[in-house]
Amino acid sequence: MACTLRTVPATEKTVRRSALVASAVLLSTALTAPAALAAPKPTTSPSAAPPARMSVVGGERLGRPGTQVNLAAGVPVLPKELSARSWIVADAESGDVLAAHNAHWRLAPASTLKMLFADTLLPKWPRTTTHRVEPSDLADVGAGSSMVGVKEDETYSVHDLWLGVFLRSGNDAVHVLSAMNGGVEKTVEEMNEHAEELQALDTHAVSPDGYDAPGQVSSAYDLTLIARSGLQKKDFREYSSTVRAQFPGETKKNKKGKRVRGSFEIQNTNRLLSGDYDVPVYQGIAGVKNGNTTNAGATFTGVAERDGKVLLVTVMNPRKKESNEVYKETARLFDWGFAAAGKVEPVGELVPPRSVAQATAAPGPSASPGEAGGTGAGSKPVASAHTGGGADGMGVALGVAGGVVVLLVGGAFLVNRRWPLPDLVRRRPRP
Repeated sequence: MACTLRTVPATEKTVRRSALVASAVLLSTALTAPAALAAPKPTTSPSAAPPARMSVVGGERLGRPGTQVNLAAGVPVLPKELSARSWIVADAESGDVLAAHNAHWRLAPASTLKMLFADTLLPKWPRTTTHRVEPSDLADVGAGSSMVGVKEDETYSVHDLWLGVFLRSGNDAVHVLSAMNGGVEKTVEEMNEHAEELQALDTHAVSPDGYDAPGQVSSAYDLTLIARSGLQKKDFREYSSTVRAQFPGETKKNKKGKRVRGSFEIQNTNRLLSGDYDVPVYQGIAGVKNGNTTNAGATFTGVAERDGKVLLVTVMNPRKKESNEVYKETARLFDWGFAAAGKVEPVGELVPPRSVAQATAAPGPSASPGEAGGTGAGSKPVASAHTGGGADGMGVALGVAGGVVVLLVGGAFLVNRRWPLPDLVRRRPRP
């Protein structure tokens, strides 16, 4: 394929990206604009086609419909036969988005939303905490839900319940943990607050387990952002990379009349981790989470390591309806990402949490959070520039000039930051 962009030396790329990030932060923190000029808030109803205008959190190109990739000399072509409505390939440590397709298209997430549930609730209890299940804990589990086999009047450890969430995508385990947290409503509220903190602004949770619900949406970009946050937690890494485990069974009387409680094996439904008849285990895979519902179709976010490089790939709703298609397309994108890493110029970035972004940017007015025109560099979307002259124009100019040094430093931090993934469990080393 012909080269569409010239190759750029690393130092030049860093300077250019730093300048772009700083410029975005300058706009969001130094300029004021009437509310009418701000981009409209996106709806929580998934659309039949990608909108012409989507969020630009992480970079302007990520807000465009269609495939975004910088093809240049030495960069491999993207894999053929990609049918997913949305996908993204990103460096898990640097946050660089290597390529994307409809990255901010708001779609039903299915059980990949459990990553947000886990990232929100995992810090709440030690894994040894136990809970006796009440009938009310399971009252709101949706019909046809995936279950791990939680039973009323039995006691489970938090460790058991999280294994049920990650390995079997157990909605019963999710609802028990939600009950321990004060109920589904409180849990969903905390999940949405955490999504906003992560700048996952395409995401709106309605049910903690990802069960189909009106208005429940996320995006490939957001699911990747959420996975990256979760992978900073040791327990999250452990649970999402576990292939099989023992889960407590039901207490019954044995032949001697003694009450005993056995266990049964559960296996991870992530087919790149556990394998299937038509999908081999992906070498270097280390999680994260899959999902499948009527509205969402198949969804998946995975993390894999090869030669010291750690990539995240999210694939949402392949149109091709072959068995395990979501895993097959994910594997192709992983292969491409590992071949392209270090050669392809990124098309965007995974932004830091809001609190980190605010700490690196000077305070100033901007458009309200959650709007489609969000910038990837700061915690608030970019507002349109005020075009008036006189004192207002001078004030803006002075504000821009006064903030340049501070914001350039902040921009450099965002470009050069690396989120470590310590103790990443690499269950399947390369032969």
